Amino acid sequence: QVQLVESGGGLVQAGDSLRLSCAASGRTFSRYTIGWFRQAPGKEREFVAAVRWSGGSTYYADSVKDRFTISRDNIKITVYLQMNSLKPEDTAVYYCAAAWTPGWERPRAATDFNSWGQGTQVSVSS
Repeated sequence: QVQLVESGGGLVQAGDSLRLSCAASGRTFSRYTIGWFRQAPGKEREFVAAVRWSGGSTYYADSVKDRFTISRDNIKITVYLQMNSLKPEDTAVYYCAAAWTPGWERPRAATDFNSWGQGTQVSVSS
């Protein structure tokens, strides 16, 4: 059973940086993709970024691709989301999630991911 635990959220000012962590356990993740999603109050959960564990290829939502960087640590079995130049519209609960991707899939829909962490709050003040 996949377990995911996020950490690193907080309250920052616009323009600041923050790094989120997602500690993964319960599986060998070589055929998984780990993604970050976010959900603001009253809005749907949206895709932010993802990394294929095997090979480490990454992909992003257009809204964050020049500011956020996703990476993974094979030793610590942890995925990071480095967020720079934060904006008030980045305020949301951030979730990490795991998707089984044995082929060349690059999932972006929340329904493609079947294991989720509990979320961590990121608040950006103007």
